[in-house]
Amino acid sequence: MAAVLDRFYGTGRRKTSVARVWIKPGAGRIVVNRRAFEDYFPRETLRMIIAQPLAITNTVGQFDVLVTVKGGGPTGQAGAVRHGLSRAIARFDDKLRQPLKKAGLLTRDPRARERKKYGQPGARQKFQYSKR
Repeated sequence: MAAVLDRFYGTGRRKTSVARVWIKPGAGRIVVNRRAFEDYFPRETLRMIIAQPLAITNTVGQFDVLVTVKGGGPTGQAGAVRHGLSRAIARFDDKLRQPLKKAGLLTRDPRARERKKYGQPGARQKFQYSKR
C-alpha cells in the first residue's frame, strides 16, 4: 500500500503500543487520535521524540500527520508514533530512508516488559529469604 490519495502510510510499534501513521504534504499539523498533538502528548520530551524523524530529514512543517495509536502508555505510544512516522517518510521518498536508517529510527525497539513468573511476586523479584 504505497500511496492512496497522495497519502503515505507507516505502522509503528513499541512495547505494547501500535501506531498507524498517515502523512501527506501540508502545513505541518499533527493530529493524534483526533486530538491536537500538544493535547495528546503534554510532555515536551515525548513531543521531541515524535518530531525526531521530521528534524533528521529536514521536513518540519512540510507534512500533515494523522495518527491512530492504541495500547501501552505514553512513552510506548510516542515510540510507536516515531517508528510509524519514520516508515511513512521512508515510503514517501527513498532518498530520506538513509538518514533515518543511520539514526536507527526504522528499527523496531524490541525491548518490552518481562513477564511475571509463577510463584514469584514479580518478573525478577524473589520472595524474601528467611533463615529461621
